[in-house]
Amino acid sequence: MVSDVHGNARDLATAGDGADALICLGDLVLFLDYADHSRGIFPDLFGAGNAHRLVELRTARRFQEARELGARLWAGVGGDRATVIEQAVRKQYAELFAAFPTPTYATYGNVDMPQLWKEYAGPGTTVLDGERVEIGGRVFGFVGGGLRTPMRTPYEISDEEYAAKIEAVGEVDVLCTHIPPEVPDLVYDTVARRFERGSRALLDAIRRTRPRYSLFGHVHQPLARRMRIGATECVNVGHFAGSGRPFVLEW
Repeated sequence: MVSDVHGNARDLATAGDGADALICLGDLVLFLDYADHSRGIFPDLFGAGNAHRLVELRTARRFQEARELGARLWAGVGGDRATVIEQAVRKQYAELFAAFPTPTYATYGNVDMPQLWKEYAGPGTTVLDGERVEIGGRVFGFVGGGLRTPMRTPYEISDEEYAAKIEAVGEVDVLCTHIPPEVPDLVYDTVARRFERGSRALLDAIRRTRPRYSLFGHVHQPLARRMRIGATECVNVGHFAGSGRPFVLEW
């Protein structure tokens, strides 16, 4: 199981070795690497120096200044901004989806572009969002995307829409989401030094339906990587872009 792949196609190609299936919890796209400011769509277009400045502003929660910096840089780019980004994302998706083994079960992250996935997901990759599937005799539920933030990433949705997808999944053995439940220790990123958005609806569903596991990503360096909520083991399956190591779920 992997999450937050962010362009790491090399390790993704072997992440499912020896497993019955690979599960991916989203964020395939690498727009900006907070650890290495030379990697990603943004530095490819504007250079590592501007990427470093953008990271500084975002980390300081100076989001308006970050948007103003982005607007100035994009004003100097020939062509439509959305088209330029989509072309770069398509290039990454072609490489990343080709690295998925068969079978793969995947859902979207907040930086993904769901409208493109159907073009790249091969017959061995099942994409799920607000849906259930049986894997190895256990019922897995999948909910993709993130909640709205000042970052304005591509697949952020309202709390109500997210809650509806959680409700549609219902009772499962393993609840797979991109974002974590809204628990301070699970949503605080110790490197970015901020609380990411977790889901209250997800937390409520864990307490109500008591899945065996709640698995998620999104927070790259969490204060706590796992904890129990009642009968449920909650696990951040890791920042795969940085570690290159999948989380292995066995029973």
